[in-house]
Amino acid sequence: MQNPTWRKSTRSSNGTNCVEVRNDLSAVRDSKNPDGPALPIDVRGLVRHLRAES
Repeated sequence: MQNPTWRKSTRSSNGTNCVEVRNDLSAVRDSKNPDGPALPIDVRGLVRHLRAES
C-alpha cells in the first residue's frame, strides 16, 4: 500500500497516547511517532482470539 490511511479508535480521547490502526487492518503504530515503524499484525485474528478468551 503506497499511502496507507491510519485511524485512531473512536474511543480515543484527544490525548497523544494512542495506537493507530491501518485502514486495511494489517498494521498498528504509535500515534506519537507516525513516521516511525509500524507493527504488522493480523488485527482480525487478534480480535477473534480476544473474543474467544472472554
